[in-house]
Amino acid sequence: MHESAKARKRESVKVNSDDDFRAFMPSCLRAKKNQRFFLSFGSNLGDKQKNIETAYEKIEKRIGNIVSVSAFYISDAVDFQSDNLFVNSVCEVDTDLDIRTIFASLQGIEKEIGRGEKSIDGVYSDRIIDIDILLADNLVIQSSELVIPHPKMHLREFVLVPMCEIAPDVVHSMLGKSMRELLEMMPSSISK
Repeated sequence: MHESAKARKRESVKVNSDDDFRAFMPSCLRAKKNQRFFLSFGSNLGDKQKNIETAYEKIEKRIGNIVSVSAFYISDAVDFQSDNLFVNSVCEVDTDLDIRTIFASLQGIEKEIGRGEKSIDGVYSDRIIDIDILLADNLVIQSSELVIPHPKMHLREFVLVPMCEIAPDVVHSMLGKSMRELLEMMPSSISK
């Protein structure tokens, strides 16, 4: 493992339960300057690209500076059947907000754009917008409210391809592999 990746890994914080998450927030996740977050976006209803662009605008106003944005990628629905293709993208955000504030803001942005329930009993459906926190610095959070790193990001090419476009050397805080390494383990099926 690269020396800087080792140093970043040592800075990771793991939260295992909802109670730990609530207790952890006030003392340890207080915002620090220039936290780096990676977000993924997906839309398969309406003007898909515009839905994601609207989300970018709202994030810039409420959460922080979008440092980099990937191209838009087309993919099939994953984990459910749909006749509608997805448009996907990722971005990097620089912010001084804490994770709970970011999470709540993203949920509000999804609702404003027209998103209903995220999923019902783990069953996915078509959506106007879906915004997920992929990585948040080197945080590791596991609660019913929020899981960081995103638990399926390393299995989703529609996340890894755009991540490799903007941050190929960023290391997954639990798997210890770069986005490029994770992508190299997958067969290709999406288009730009």
